[in-house]
Amino acid sequence: MNKNFRIVLVEDHTLLRVGLRALLAQDPDLAVVGEASNGRDALRTIADLSPDLAIMDLTMPGMNGVEAISQIKRRCPQVRILVLTLHRADEYIHESLKAGADGYILKDATHDELRVAVRSVLNGKTYLSPDISNKVVSVYLGGGKSNGLSSAWESVTHRERQVLKLVAEGRANKFIAEYLCLSVKTVEKHRSNLMRKLDLHNASMLTSFAIGKGLLGGESGADGALFEPEALPGDGAN
Repeated sequence: MNKNFRIVLVEDHTLLRVGLRALLAQDPDLAVVGEASNGRDALRTIADLSPDLAIMDLTMPGMNGVEAISQIKRRCPQVRILVLTLHRADEYIHESLKAGADGYILKDATHDELRVAVRSVLNGKTYLSPDISNKVVSVYLGGGKSNGLSSAWESVTHRERQVLKLVAEGRANKFIAEYLCLSVKTVEKHRSNLMRKLDLHNASMLTSFAIGKGLLGGESGADGALFEPEALPGDGAN
């Protein structure tokens, strides 16, 4: 039996990965060749396996989906990416597409819609769930401005967002420094910049803000083994 298209699943809930694998297995020319439960593992798995398609959630421990999409597209531009998520907010749609996602589908979609989305993305097209497509059109007609994107949040850099997520997961500065290959002093500077830009004055406020932004999943950080301190090839240290 020929398996023409190779797929990697990136999802931090095991049961969802199992269900997706079973659904995709119904199509004989689709093969799930790898799985990952967080963004950092996704980078390694995709670099090693060179799949045709990655189906990805957005909310994961450590490196979130948007960050992973950006890095995957930079390192493996030929890999197509389909976002599969619960998030309907304009901000997630905007940032996912900006990072390089080729499709965006909601987790309440039917099996038939998932199949259409997978086929569309594999065939080089962009696929958006109907609700998502309406949001994108509304933003476009409104001059490209989304109410969900505040100027303060827009000013937060990629690295600062990484630090914010790890702070919200309860990680100490020393751990964050090792995980991101930074000095503790640099981490402290990023935390200070976050508090200044967002007008937040302690770690609890940063955590509440991160939760409000959906940076933490319901079970994020539950498994300490998901974190690895070493850097990936090509990772920056700034």
